[in-house]
Amino acid sequence: MDGGDRLLTIRVTKILTKPDLERAQAGALAAIQRHGKVRVLVITSDFLGWDTAGDWGDVSFASQHDQHIEKIAIVGEPQWEDLAVAFMGKGFRRVAIEYFPVADLAKARAWVTSTA
Repeated sequence: MDGGDRLLTIRVTKILTKPDLERAQAGALAAIQRHGKVRVLVITSDFLGWDTAGDWGDVSFASQHDQHIEKIAIVGEPQWEDLAVAFMGKGFRRVAIEYFPVADLAKARAWVTSTA
């Protein structure tokens, strides 16, 4: 977390599990409590999808904390874009969410930290 721009970076490798998501949400909540508002950069690496175990339908974190998240940038392989933005609820959440290819990590970082 960079205190200057309140950027929380979350790295996802291989399979995303429900406990992984819960740890990321706990880290985001701690950052929100420290800084008030945050921005999130999700970087995937060798991503293979989501584990099928667990209750993935729980959207309480988003409904309770979206007003404290200004932007979410997701960086990953192009084949995951549609599923990733659907998983993140783009279009249904208050927070701005954008997806960037791996080669555009710098562009994603610039977008998520910009004031526009």
